[in-house]
Amino acid sequence: MKALIPVTHGSESIETVTIVNVLRRADIDVTVASIADTTSVDATRGVRLVADCLFDAVATQDFDLIALPGGEAGARALGAHKGVMDKVETQRMQHRWYGGICAAPALALAPRGLLDGKQATCYPSFRDALLHWVDRPVVVDGHCITGQGPASAMAFALALVEALCGAATRRSVAEALLHHAT
Repeated sequence: MKALIPVTHGSESIETVTIVNVLRRADIDVTVASIADTTSVDATRGVRLVADCLFDAVATQDFDLIALPGGEAGARALGAHKGVMDKVETQRMQHRWYGGICAAPALALAPRGLLDGKQATCYPSFRDALLHWVDRPVVVDGHCITGQGPASAMAFALALVEALCGAATRRSVAEALLHHAT
């Protein structure tokens, strides 16, 4: 299984690191790709992240999952990036997994119609941007997974693991993390 996590300046640090860490614990091949002009990006709260590569290096590759971290500035930038959003749109059309957490569902996915006809969640202050907002930490609808925010990053990441690898792998990863709310 292969997952793409696009990042940029302003990506939410807790969400990004949690998603990457949990997916890798499930032995998913994760690529963190920067849409900035450098692999080093300034995430939220003064955390510097170093991506594996620039987005252009993986733009033509296929992934089983594309997940967008939040952070208002980061989510806006991801939503404005034609390459990333075209890739997520293709992901939806090919019935492969995609999603976002925090501000990303509202600021990146919804404006492109990628949540049309789907129940979804996001950071509550952005709820008006979603047609079918659900007040839950994580919402799975079809091949789309959305999460509310930093506190739900672990649940969101574990939902991504379950989508790609099944419930048994999710349980195994959660138990190893001492995450008992599975």
